[in-house]
Amino acid sequence: MSRKIKLLWDFRGPDSGETAKHHALHLNDFIKKENLNIQISGHEQLTDMHAVAYMVVEENMMIQIRDALLPHRGEVYIEN
Repeated sequence: MSRKIKLLWDFRGPDSGETAKHHALHLNDFIKKENLNIQISGHEQLTDMHAVAYMVVEENMMIQIRDALLPHRGEVYIEN
């Protein structure tokens, strides 16, 4: 089983939650348009002023998706 990478887009400010939620919709549109087998994506409010949108990709797909979508950062995804 290959590693999974969580690609993250950070949003800051009082409207960060709504912005991250909206960005997550675009990520899901991209997943459908490109017919990708990505099961984990969404958004999360980290603090009152910081939220993220994210998608989890297989490591072998990371470069392709990174170059297409330009996430702010990435981290190794560990399943619970």
